[in-house]
Amino acid sequence: MSKEKDKSLNLNSLILTEQKNSSPKNDSENKKSQQEKGPSSFFLGALTSLLLAWVSLLLTEKVVIYFTIHAPQYSSPIAQSISSGLKTLIIGMCCLATFSFAFIGLGLVIVFIRSFFNANRVEGD
Repeated sequence: MSKEKDKSLNLNSLILTEQKNSSPKNDSENKKSQQEKGPSSFFLGALTSLLLAWVSLLLTEKVVIYFTIHAPQYSSPIAQSISSGLKTLIIGMCCLATFSFAFIGLGLVIVFIRSFFNANRVEGD
């Protein structure tokens, strides 16, 4: 029984130390570091996202070509239906990844360009 109390006391002291470490001072430092995103981080994010979109596009093309060449030939209509549905899901996920990365990259390019105009306004004030 005393071992259980010791464990609960250790757990409570661990929770209290974590709460002390996450003081408002640390939270304000975290918010400050998050607010300091500039054009370089937007550009690198856009570049990364567009690169992943390009890789996803290549993967999508390869998957579509593979499924076109290797058409499933099953005698059972249920198996044919399942393989067709699975093929559709796989191609759809590849297309979704391509679209998502491209759209995020485009958005970050727009934010990157917009950050230059906002920087001029801040400097002018």
